[in-house]
Amino acid sequence: MPFIERVTDWDLERLALERVVPDLLGQGFCSVDGVLGQPAADAVLEQVKDIHRAGALQDGRLAGSVPGVPGRNVRGDKICWVNGTERGCEAIGFLLNLIDKLISLCAGRLGNKKIRERSKAMVACYPGNGAQYIKHVDNPNSDGRCITCIYYLNKNWNAKEHGGVLRIFPDRKSYIVDIEPLFDRLLFFWSDRRNPHEVQPSHAIRYAITAWYFDSEERAEAKRRFRASSRQNS
Repeated sequence: MPFIERVTDWDLERLALERVVPDLLGQGFCSVDGVLGQPAADAVLEQVKDIHRAGALQDGRLAGSVPGVPGRNVRGDKICWVNGTERGCEAIGFLLNLIDKLISLCAGRLGNKKIRERSKAMVACYPGNGAQYIKHVDNPNSDGRCITCIYYLNKNWNAKEHGGVLRIFPDRKSYIVDIEPLFDRLLFFWSDRRNPHEVQPSHAIRYAITAWYFDSEERAEAKRRFRASSRQNS
C-alpha cells in the first residue's frame, strides 16, 4: 500500500486513554478528526467510490418494520459488507486494522465489557435526494453489538446545505448531539439503548464505513437464544 503510517502505537494509546475511553465512559460517544490524514483517507474514499461505481451497493435492510412508514422512508442508504481483505479494499483494510488496534487499547478499560471481535465493515452511501435513516437504536435487543464505529468520507461537507447530520439522542439527557459527517472523522458510541440516533435527510452523496465491536459474552448469549428459537420453530 502506498501509505506512510503516521499514526504510531503511542499515538493510538494516547488517543485511547485520553479521548476515547473517557468520552465513552463520561458521555457515551467520542468523535475524533484527522484520524488517517489526507493521503490514506483519500485512498479509502477512492476505494469506496470504486465499490459504488461497480454497482455493489444494495438497499439497506431493516431488522424490523415501522408501522405506517414505507421501508425506504425509514432507511435510504445503499450498502455492502467487506472484510477489508478483498482485492481493491486494501485501504479500507488499513483503516479497519487501525480501528482494531485502537479498540483493543480501550477494551480493558470500559467496565466489564469483553470486546474481542467485530462485524464486517458496512460501506454505506446515502445517495442524496433526502435519503435518511429515521431514529433507531443499533442494538435494542442485546445482540452483542457494544460499540458502533463510523468513519466518514465526505469532503467539503456543509451541513446547512447538504444535511446528512447524525443526531444522537442520549438516553435520559436533556440535550441532543449533532455529528457532521466530515472527511476523515471517526465516531464511536455505545450501540445499545443509551444512544438512539438518526441520519437526517442528505441532499448530496454521503459516504461512511461502519463497524460494530461485540461484547463476547452478550454475543454468545444472543447466539444461544437464536439457536433455541430456531429449534422451537423447526
